[in-house]
Amino acid sequence: MATCWQALWAYRFYLIVLILPILLLPLPIVIPDKKAYCGYSIILMALFWSTEALPLAVTALLPIVLFPMMDIMTASEVCLVYLKDTNILFIGGLMVAIAVEHWNLHKRIALQVLLIVGVRPALLMLGFMLVTAFLSMWISNTATTAMMVPIAHAVLEQLHKGPRGQDLEDGKDNPTFELQEAGPQKEVTKLDNGQVQPVPPGPLKPKSQKDEEQLRFSQGMSLCVCYSASIGGIATLTGTTPNLVLQGQVNELFPQNANVVNFASWFAFAFPTMIILLLLAWLWLQVLFLGFSFRKNFGIGGQAQEQEKAAFQVIQKEYKQLGSMTFAEITVTFLFVLLVLLWFTREPGFFLGWGNLAFPDDKGKSIVSDGTVAIFISIIMFIMPSKIPGLTQDPGKPGKLKGPPALLNWKTVNEKMPWNIMLLLGGGFALARGSEESGLSAWLGQKLTPLQDLPAPAIVFILCLLVATFTECTSNVATTTLFMPILASMAQAICLHPLYVMLPCTLAASLAFMLPVATPPNAIVFSFGGLRVSDMARVGFLLNLVGVLVIMLAINTWSYPIFSLHTFPSWAYPNTTTQCMAGQANATTPGP
Repeated sequence: MATCWQALWAYRFYLIVLILPILLLPLPIVIPDKKAYCGYSIILMALFWSTEALPLAVTALLPIVLFPMMDIMTASEVCLVYLKDTNILFIGGLMVAIAVEHWNLHKRIALQVLLIVGVRPALLMLGFMLVTAFLSMWISNTATTAMMVPIAHAVLEQLHKGPRGQDLEDGKDNPTFELQEAGPQKEVTKLDNGQVQPVPPGPLKPKSQKDEEQLRFSQGMSLCVCYSASIGGIATLTGTTPNLVLQGQVNELFPQNANVVNFASWFAFAFPTMIILLLLAWLWLQVLFLGFSFRKNFGIGGQAQEQEKAAFQVIQKEYKQLGSMTFAEITVTFLFVLLVLLWFTREPGFFLGWGNLAFPDDKGKSIVSDGTVAIFISIIMFIMPSKIPGLTQDPGKPGKLKGPPALLNWKTVNEKMPWNIMLLLGGGFALARGSEESGLSAWLGQKLTPLQDLPAPAIVFILCLLVATFTECTSNVATTTLFMPILASMAQAICLHPLYVMLPCTLAASLAFMLPVATPPNAIVFSFGGLRVSDMARVGFLLNLVGVLVIMLAINTWSYPIFSLHTFPSWAYPNTTTQCMAGQANATTPGP
């Protein structure tokens, strides 16, 4: 009997892929309507995404097969929505992030901040959280965590050694401080997008002589890295994929919205949210793992000075090994700063940006998008040399001269670019368009009208809790993709500003703090050892609740003037007989 169950478990993904479509067939058979057909497709994709029976990107391709067969959309119409401006922004932003990683600029930033902050317990934890969150705003959360965790454990190793710090005095390298990419023999962890990500080397398990206090500090440092990576990603539009899903869905569902969600507006809304949540997470982790002795936590009293000096020397040594900034690092830094400035000033909303002045349309809106800017800077990186322009001998061809390589090359981009995320984004856009074309969105909106009797903040609070719970078990990209069209339809039906519902739920999709499988940063930290699932769940449960409360604060205060949430926007009027009157909108939408 046991062998039978083992065989079924071994073939579980094959069985899911074969059985689920058959089990769901009564829905389109009993209700032969386009709405039911579209509902069948969405439910099937949701179950495939939840179980990961198929790779997430492969599941995202199902609308290309199902929608034409069900007469919801033609094949040409479905294929066109798979490459939107949001996908281009994703590609351009990641190319710049790949250049930052390729030239080790992120490591230089991390070590420099840690040298400034110091190694006192509370400040060390804060320093790691600040630098991890900052890097996650611009590069992959997973890559940031994979780089920061070995640094954290190397510093902890020195803090927990004997008072002499023998390894450093002997001038030996610290074997735990390995920041190179893991080889094929090292552990791997599965990403949200189905890729395999190398895990930094060797779990650092606590020694038997370590006391409970040291173990708890190690656990706290590990969790502070993975949590701040997830928190930092929410601050920028390109920081994590759910943010781009929101922008793409808003532009797909409400084409007349005049690009209300752009880099500047998102940053103004999400950056203060990130800062507040990061500081509260720091306080919670400090209390939980360092205790209430703030005098000791901040290193007042001169205890353990030799260990702290040794740990500081580890960071200092690694920073010195980087040497002075190279021409490539300086150039990448300049282009990165230029990209951010161009994003902020393109069409900020509260003043005329360069996009409005130089490239306006008939209504004065910018015809240049954030994706245009990202691709422009990326192309420059393929053109700019990585060394001061000059000629050198080609080692492979004696007597021939060779120019320096460019800052970026296609081989590097092709290896590090998660192309499957593009398909995942496209699948979400296809679901949104299919829901509109089939009438499913309008039908859902009508069924959700009883919710207008509830206060709007209560609706958003419940939905954020639901999304935060759902994202613990499912990819945050898949969660956002599934929820956004439904939330948009609900908001239209109850005459609530769509962004009042969609923005907080998008942020809630990044609150994956409880389980190791919830997000790749959690999995990387968990693989290092010293943590149990119960430890992560205990810490993450309250942090999830705190995160939802901070999001509620953000959406009910400073987001109002940014997105004009006090009125129901004209671009969001539903294409049904039920129209939202201004009085209804003002009565339903809460005041700031």
